[in-house]
Amino acid sequence: MSDFNTQVIEEFRANGGKVGGMFEGAPMIILTTTGARSGNSVTNPLMYLPDGDRIVIIASNGGADNHPAWYYNIKANPEITIEIGTEKYQATAEEVADRAERDALYARMVEIAEGFAEYERKTDRLIPVFAVNRKES
Repeated sequence: MSDFNTQVIEEFRANGGKVGGMFEGAPMIILTTTGARSGNSVTNPLMYLPDGDRIVIIASNGGADNHPAWYYNIKANPEITIEIGTEKYQATAEEVADRAERDALYARMVEIAEGFAEYERKTDRLIPVFAVNRKES
C-alpha cells in the first residue's frame, strides 16, 4: 500500500472517519477486500456516494486506463469490509450492470466530486460502478 494511502487511512481512523487535505469534507470510507491472487486483506481509502440503504463506490483509478487492484479483488470475492465514520461492517459489492443506472450514479458522484468528470475524460474505459450492500447481522 502506498504511503499516501497509509496516511489517509491512519488519519481516517484517528479522526472518526474525517480526513483533511484534498479529501477534506469528502464522503470517505475505508474498503477492505481479499486479494484476488494473494488472498491477503487489502485496505484502501475511497470516496463514496450515499444511495439510500447502500453506498456506491467507483473504480476510477484516477482516470488511469486500467482498473484499480481492488476492482479485481471485488470481482473475485465480493464479500468486503466497510469502515464509515466510526462504524465497521461486512458488506457485499456488486458491479452495476445496467448502463442507465451506472451512468446516473456516476453523474451523481460527479455532482459531489467534480474530479470524477476528469477521470472519465482521461480514459477510454468505462469506469465500473459498484453498489455496496450491508450484510444482515
